[in-house]
Amino acid sequence: MPKLKSVERKIANTEGFEVTIRYPDGRDMRSDKEGLPSYPYHNAAKHDSTVAQWRDTRFKQTFPGYDVTVWLADGSEAHGVMKLATVRDSYLDD
Repeated sequence: MPKLKSVERKIANTEGFEVTIRYPDGRDMRSDKEGLPSYPYHNAAKHDSTVAQWRDTRFKQTFPGYDVTVWLADGSEAHGVMKLATVRDSYLDD
């Protein structure tokens, strides 16, 4: 089972945005934490999906018991109603 940092990197490479996986109470996890499953998706979620939809259908199904923060390129948090296309586009401006 991969380490947390590897899982976060795989999500970023697949989905096109950075994430931070957290405990359900919001606490950060150590990047060397082991025991998480691999991110099973090879293709990015649809651009017109929202952050909340991605979190519910992909993240929480794969990592039950954990929470995730999705980041825009400027370091601010992407809110649940934001389209994934908007999140991904923020990284193009970098």
